[in-house]
Amino acid sequence: MQDIIIEKPYKFIPPHRGSFLPWSILKLGIVPWYLKKFEGVVSHQLRGVDHLRESMRLGHGVLLAPNHCRYADPLVMAFLAKEAEVSMYAMASWHLFQQSWIQANAIRAMGAFSVYREGLDRQSLDMAIEVLSNPGRPLVVFPEGAVFRTNDLLQPLLDGVAFMARAAAKRRNKEGTGKVVIHPVAIKYVFHGNLEKAVDITLDSLEKRLTWTRLKEAGTLQRIHRITVAMLSLKEIEYLGKAQDGTIEERQQRLVDHLLDPLELDWLGKTARDSIIPRVKALRMKIVPELTTGELVERERERRWDHLSKIYLAQQVASYPPSYLVSPTTDTRILETVERLEEDLTDKACVHGPLEVILQVDEAIEVPVDRGPRGEEDPVMKQLRERLQSMLDVLSTESNPVL
Repeated sequence: MQDIIIEKPYKFIPPHRGSFLPWSILKLGIVPWYLKKFEGVVSHQLRGVDHLRESMRLGHGVLLAPNHCRYADPLVMAFLAKEAEVSMYAMASWHLFQQSWIQANAIRAMGAFSVYREGLDRQSLDMAIEVLSNPGRPLVVFPEGAVFRTNDLLQPLLDGVAFMARAAAKRRNKEGTGKVVIHPVAIKYVFHGNLEKAVDITLDSLEKRLTWTRLKEAGTLQRIHRITVAMLSLKEIEYLGKAQDGTIEERQQRLVDHLLDPLELDWLGKTARDSIIPRVKALRMKIVPELTTGELVERERERRWDHLSKIYLAQQVASYPPSYLVSPTTDTRILETVERLEEDLTDKACVHGPLEVILQVDEAIEVPVDRGPRGEEDPVMKQLRERLQSMLDVLSTESNPVL
């Protein structure tokens, strides 16, 4: 399980507010160097930057809402900042500030501030509303809430984005200082290398880990399918006693519910049928806060970590859309899936490149003061979801097809 839960009390980390330091970092070329060395991103394209420039010219409070498919996403937003000639603030999960002193200070220097995903972080929320209430620097928030290696497929969005934007819109409306707008930003990675050469070594390693001998006649897609089914079957045997029947989608949902239903009854008093991230978030908000106090007896501490490992597994299982590699697929989708398989088995993925990243900024969505009818999907989130997925659908055609 990746180190995303930090077993110590949360403390809000504010952003560096000056512009000199982030602009110096951008001008020194540190971001492109890092992306090339550690993420395989060697080039970029920017589209629709004038939409952002216009909102900044008008003095709007600007929230940039990109999709989140790779760990490189926050860094590639620096290309947009440089082109638009604007410094940015960004919400970043608190665990990212706990990895190393260098990383913590680097992301803070670029305008990031912490958000505690396992509880109500009033300071982070207030910081976001403050940024959106004042013109000058956009706020970057990833509304999917977590990294999903499915570049062409948007995951369900978290409503907190609209909540903070609407709170700022109310403040600006009351003060007569203008509007708050959301710009959807589609991030698309395109692979420009030899696919078979890029993934062959990784697939060999995964097959050896499963004690298999490679079938020489098997193609890349067949090998990926075998590994994916094997991983699912192993977890079914572990938790359900045997490999299950049915479609992959049915088996995934059955295992996810088997893992989460008892935990939801234990911690929430009821089961849920939401998408995976809201279920994960609701459980973590109950389990983690007391875990960070250091006051739990060892038996209870172990019980909570066992529950967190099951929650993490459920999120892994749900992260493989069954139709993502249905033919005709693309080299980028295959690359993403291989990376996800490796990450799930080893907690890390090799760098595969060369990648080109495309950032496309859409027209502004004006945030109204009122939410709209209760019981219905938030109209702001609906627009954001539809706009982002529409852009991703078009951008998906820029990847190379694989039959």
